[in-house]
Amino acid sequence: MKSLKRSIFCIVAIFFVSHAEAQIDSIALEKAFGRKGAVQGNVYRVTFPRWDLKVSVDGFPVAPGVGLTSWVAIHKMGQSYMMMGDFVMLDTEEPLVVAKLVSLGLGITAIHNHLVGEKPAVKFLHFSGNGDAVKLAENIRSVFALTGTPLGAAPSQVSAAPDWSAVEAILGTKGKKAGIIISYSFPRNEKLMESGMEMPMAMGMATGINLQMEGGKAGTTGDFVLLADEVNPVVKALVDHGINVTAIHNHMLYDEPRLFMLHFWGVGDPEKIAAGLKAALDKTNSKR
Repeated sequence: MKSLKRSIFCIVAIFFVSHAEAQIDSIALEKAFGRKGAVQGNVYRVTFPRWDLKVSVDGFPVAPGVGLTSWVAIHKMGQSYMMMGDFVMLDTEEPLVVAKLVSLGLGITAIHNHLVGEKPAVKFLHFSGNGDAVKLAENIRSVFALTGTPLGAAPSQVSAAPDWSAVEAILGTKGKKAGIIISYSFPRNEKLMESGMEMPMAMGMATGINLQMEGGKAGTTGDFVLLADEVNPVVKALVDHGINVTAIHNHMLYDEPRLFMLHFWGVGDPEKIAAGLKAALDKTNSKR
C-alpha cells in the first residue's frame, strides 16, 4: 500500500513539475520588453505597432494594426527558448537593423516587401534566435530602439466600430475587432516544423487576414501560409476577385513542410473583398 501511495505521489509530483516547466515567465519578459504581451500556450508574443508612420497605398491610409505591426514571439520548449518575429522598417532603418542583428548573433531569415506602391516605402525583416528568454527579449528590444518604433504605450484611439457582420457571415466565423479593424487567424491542419521543432500558431504559422474600414470601403492585407501546390490556386482566387498579390516568399529557413507566404492588398466593397478572401481560403488546408 505504501508503495502504491509513493508511486501515486511521484506521478502527481512529475505532473506538476512538468506543468510548471511548461509555463513561460511572462512577468520577466514584460519587464524586458517594457510592455505587456500575451501568453498563448508555451508562447509569449508581444507587438510593436508603427504608430509613428503615416503610410498610404493609392491614397488609402494603412492603419498600424492592419499591416504595420512588428511582433516578437518566444517559444519555451523544455528548458530552451526559440524566438521568431517580424520587423517593420523604413528603407533608411534597414541597414542599422541588419547590422545590429548580426552583432548580436541573431538570425535573419527574410527581408522583403508586404505591400506595393506604399508611401513611404516599408520593408519587413524576419528574424530568429535561441537562448535565454530574457536575454533574447533584451537583445531584440535594443534593435527596435535603433528605429523609430514607439516603445512606450500606444496612443488611445477612439473611433466608431464598423458593422462587420456581413464579412463575418461570408468568412464563416467571428473576427477579432479593434476600432476600425477586424482580424482573423486561420491555422493549418498540418504539423508545422522549423529546425526539427513543432511550431505553434502563435509563432507566425497561421494565415493572417486583416480588414480596415475607411469611408465605407474595406482595405485588406495579410499573408497566406501555403504549401507549394496551393500557391497558384490562391493567386488565381484573389486576382479573380480584384485583390492584388503583392509578394510570395519564405519567412523561415528550415521549415517542414516547405511553406510559402503570400501577401496581398485590396480595397473595395467589404462583402466583395470578403468573398475573394473566402475563395482563396477555400483553396487551402486551413482550419475554419
